[in-house]
Amino acid sequence: MKYSIIIPTLNEEKLLPGLLASLNNPSLKSRFDYEVIVSDNGSTDDTLNIARQYCDNVICHEQSGPKSIAACRSRGAKHSCGDYIVFINADVRIDIEKFLTMAEEKFVPHNYVAMTCPIKCVPELERFRDRCFSTVWNTYFFFLNSVGLGSARGECQMIRREVYENVGGYKEEIIAGEDFELFARIRKRGRVLFTWAVTVYESPRRYRSWGYFKTIMAWTLTSAGSWFWKKPFYKEWEPIR
Repeated sequence: MKYSIIIPTLNEEKLLPGLLASLNNPSLKSRFDYEVIVSDNGSTDDTLNIARQYCDNVICHEQSGPKSIAACRSRGAKHSCGDYIVFINADVRIDIEKFLTMAEEKFVPHNYVAMTCPIKCVPELERFRDRCFSTVWNTYFFFLNSVGLGSARGECQMIRREVYENVGGYKEEIIAGEDFELFARIRKRGRVLFTWAVTVYESPRRYRSWGYFKTIMAWTLTSAGSWFWKKPFYKEWEPIR
């Protein structure tokens, strides 16, 4: 198995079907040799039934373990077998053919340890301020990786398995900012490719609920916690559905 696509979920019955349907393409799965794994954090809606229709593997939350998105991603990775691990969120859209084609051209043959890309609002819901926000934020992430700090949002992270395992994977006790924290450690092992050749689109649900100021402050604090304090800033992270 070459690629493992891991999706953490918690009550994602509204947006998960569209994502899984786009990934469940037999010809693409054969061509690129990938598996799709949903790692669920205790959903009480129809998420698990939907996942079982489309996925190669569905991992359910163990009551005794940490209940965080980091633990969700970690459990998914432990049950995967791909040489390259792709973490995406349940509320995204991704052109998997374009994404993996680009990865095989620009990432796999070279000595990058991980890869990420721009994240934008889904086009039909995008407003002018969404476009401004994503432009600034994507440029910021590009800059961080260019200067060697290393950072990537959980909406799109591709990591070489040996690198992921060598750094110890996600820290399951981190409630928020686990994606930033992981890439801060990964960057010490080599270069991260931030490619503008592909884009992943996300739901604007958190921006609509929190507003941009609160979202930016939350991300800034989680980033600072990862880089400078070496511990999570937040003890809780509100799920938006």
